[in-house]
Amino acid sequence: MVISLNPLGHLKRYRQIGSTFVRHGFGFAFQRLQPTMRRRLGRPSVEPIRFPEDELARHFRLALEELGPTFVKLGQVLSTRPDLLPPPYIEELSLLQDSVPPEPWADVCPVLEKEFGRPLAEVFASIDQQPLAAASLAQVHAATLHDGTDVVVKVQRPNILRVINLDLAILAELASGAQYTPLSQIYDMPAIVDQFAATMRAELDYRREARNADRFRASFADEKIVYVPRVHWEHSTRRVLVMERIRGIKIDDIQALDAAKLDRHQIALNAALMVVKEVLEDGFFHADPHPGNFLVLPGEVIGLMDYGMVGFVDNRMRLDLIRLYVSAIAFDTEGVVDQLVRMGAAEEDINRRALAGDIGRLLNKYRGFPLKDIRAGDVIADLMPIAFRHQLRLPTDLWLLGKTFQMMEGVGLQLDPGFDIFEISGPLVRRLFWRLVLPDRDTWRLSALRWGTDWGDVAGLLPRAASRMLQQAERGEFFTFHIKESAEFMAIVDQLVTRLSLSVLIAGLTLALAFLIPQTGGNLLARILVVLGFIISAAFTVWFGAVILRSYRRPRR
Repeated sequence: MVISLNPLGHLKRYRQIGSTFVRHGFGFAFQRLQPTMRRRLGRPSVEPIRFPEDELARHFRLALEELGPTFVKLGQVLSTRPDLLPPPYIEELSLLQDSVPPEPWADVCPVLEKEFGRPLAEVFASIDQQPLAAASLAQVHAATLHDGTDVVVKVQRPNILRVINLDLAILAELASGAQYTPLSQIYDMPAIVDQFAATMRAELDYRREARNADRFRASFADEKIVYVPRVHWEHSTRRVLVMERIRGIKIDDIQALDAAKLDRHQIALNAALMVVKEVLEDGFFHADPHPGNFLVLPGEVIGLMDYGMVGFVDNRMRLDLIRLYVSAIAFDTEGVVDQLVRMGAAEEDINRRALAGDIGRLLNKYRGFPLKDIRAGDVIADLMPIAFRHQLRLPTDLWLLGKTFQMMEGVGLQLDPGFDIFEISGPLVRRLFWRLVLPDRDTWRLSALRWGTDWGDVAGLLPRAASRMLQQAERGEFFTFHIKESAEFMAIVDQLVTRLSLSVLIAGLTLALAFLIPQTGGNLLARILVVLGFIISAAFTVWFGAVILRSYRRPRR
C-alpha cells in the first residue's frame, strides 16, 4: 500500500515520538539506531531522564498512551508477545487504557453522513450527540431507528486513518533502521511491524467486526446463557457499525448484581461455559473479555459486546495443547521440549538442557496441587519469564487464549470465590479429546472430500503423465536411471545383505542348540553331538565377528 505523507508532518511526528520516549527514560534506546534515524528523531526538547529499572515498564506504557491510538494498539499487540518483552513490560501493557476524550459532534456528524450518503434524519429517528463511550479509534453513540429499534452506532474518528498511516510508516522505517543493531540478531523487526500493520488496518474495517458478531450469534443461537446483539448490515459500512443495543449490568458490578437479586455463582458459571465453548468447540473465541464487554441480562444471561479482537484455535493447535498437557502432567520435561520444537515455538538448536531445567522447576512448583487450587493467572505469570529467556515464539492466538482464561478466571473469582475454571472445562476437554481421536461423521465427510479431491487431481494428471511415459518407453528411456558409482554401490549392498543373513543364521543356530542341550535327557551321544555343534557354532560366531571388525579396520580404496 503506497501512502502519500506530508514530509513536514512526518518529521514533526518523528520528533514527537523521540521526545516522548526520552522524557519517559528511553533516550538510551535511540543511541543504537542509525545516525539518519537519530537525526530524524531530533534533539529532544527535554533533558534525558533516567528512571530506576523497575519503573521503566510503567513509563513505557505511559509513553505509548501519550503517543495515541497506533501506539496503544501496538502495546496491546506486544502484550501478547512475551518472547519479545520481559514479564514486567507484559504486565504493564495489559493495563493500557484505550479511553480518550470524545470528538465534537460537529466533526463526527459529517463522517456519518458521508458513510450513509444521506442526512442522518433519513437513517435514524434520533441519535444522541453525547457518546456512550469513546476510545482512541472510535466512539459509540446511542440511536433509534425509524421502526423504534434501539441501536448503538460505532463511528471511526475523523482523520484517524491518516494518523495511523503516518505512524505505521514511521514504525516501518524505525524497524528497518533496527536491522543494523544487535536486536536484529534475535528478532525480525520489519516482519513484526508488517504483521502489526496488517492487524491494525484489519481492525479499522468494521465490516470484519460485524462478520465476527454474526459468527458468534450463529454459534450461540441454541444457547440460552449468552445473547449476541444483531448487526444492522443495511446501515453498516467500513467506518460505521450499527448494532442492536442491549442493556444490562456490568459483570463486575457486584453491588448492582446483588441489588438485582441475580445469582453470582450462575453468572460466573455461564460466563465460563461461554468461553470454554468458544475455545474447545468452536475454535473461535472473544479475545477481549474484560468486564466492560460483558453485560448481565435478566436470567443471568451474558450479553456479549465488542467483536474487534478475536482468536482462533484449530484442531492442530488443540492437539498440540493436549500433547503439551499430557507431557506436563507426566512431568516429562523432555517431552514438553520436544513438543515445543514440533510446534515451531522453539528452534531446533535451542539449549534443551536449560529449557528443560526451567520447565522442570515450573512443573515441580505445582506438583501435588489439585487442579482447583491452580490459578491460570499464576501459571501464565510463571510461563512469561521462561518464554522471554528462551525466546519461545508461541502463536499469538495461544497467548490471547491464555489472557482470555486469565481474565475470565479473575471475573469468576470476583463473582464467586470458589470458582474453578478447570472443573468447568474438564468434561468439554474430554469430549474434545475423543472428537479429535475419533472424528464424527461430518469430520469423516470432510476428510473423504479432501481425499477425493486429491485423488481427482491425480486422475486428471494421469493421462498426460502416461503419454509422456509411453513416449519415453518408445525411445528406450522408460526405466533408465543412473546411480553414481553403481557397481561399487551394489557391491557394498551385497556385502551388507550377506553379513546380515549370516548373522541371523548363526544366531538362530546357536540359540537352537542352546535350547536343545537340556532336551537330550540321558542320551549321552545326542548330548555330545549337540554340545559339539554348539561349540562349533560359537567358534564360527567369534570368527565371523573378527572378520567384520577386520574389514572396518582395513582402509577403503
